[in-house]
Amino acid sequence: MNRMEKMGGGEAELVYGDGEFHVVRPGAYVVCAVTGARVSLDELRYWNVDRQEAYASAEISLKRYIELQDAS
Repeated sequence: MNRMEKMGGGEAELVYGDGEFHVVRPGAYVVCAVTGARVSLDELRYWNVDRQEAYASAEISLKRYIELQDAS
């Protein structure tokens, strides 16, 4: 059994908090809200608490932040 199988292998469901997240449904990855790319939980570093969205990178997180500011 590999690591992905142990974690559930599919998409995880998380609740994003300030500096941490909580696993609601175990899985191996979440989906980036902007690109649709799979982000393994081990590599997940960027998310938006208010929108409960995950991002694949700092650059993508910044892009989404700017989009949201422009829409306000």
